Amino acid sequence: MVIKQKKQNDNLCMGKQRMFKKLANEFKTFAMRGNVIDMAVGIIIGAAFGKIVDSLVKDIIMPPIGLLLGKVDFANLFIVLKDGATPAPYVSLEAAQQAGAVTLNVGVFINVVISFLIVAFAVFILIKAINELQAKMDKKAAAEAAKAEPTTKECPYCCTQIPVHATRCPNCTSELKK
Repeated sequence: MVIKQKKQNDNLCMGKQRMFKKLANEFKTFAMRGNVIDMAVGIIIGAAFGKIVDSLVKDIIMPPIGLLLGKVDFANLFIVLKDGATPAPYVSLEAAQQAGAVTLNVGVFINVVISFLIVAFAVFILIKAINELQAKMDKKAAAEAAKAEPTTKECPYCCTQIPVHATRCPNCTSELKK
């Protein structure tokens, strides 16, 4: 009985090993496809682009807007919902958070929305350029296809389309002259 149970356990382990090996091979095939590698590169570049956009918003766009609106620092624009250990007013968002105050971070949200809009606009411009390029390629392919030799001709007897090299019409069985 013990030997039979050991064989069953061995068979179960071998089955799991085969299943794991098959899964590993399938994952390897999936990961090595060109699209997955392209996607990984895109994610890495996208993350770097996000950091650039974040800096653009925080360091370049928002300071002049804050200056125009009366020296408002958007990073420290917040509403205190509940005071922390020390009562309000708080000099900055960081001071409010350190005091344990519950805040509504309006300025941070505005910065994130502007960052999103910049990224969305950049993606829109990229997709628009890709679509224009694709339309040009499709137009070129259609022009090349139109220039290609015809593969069919019309039967002079029954007016149906037949292959160019046909010597007899399959519809009316007439012999065709070359």
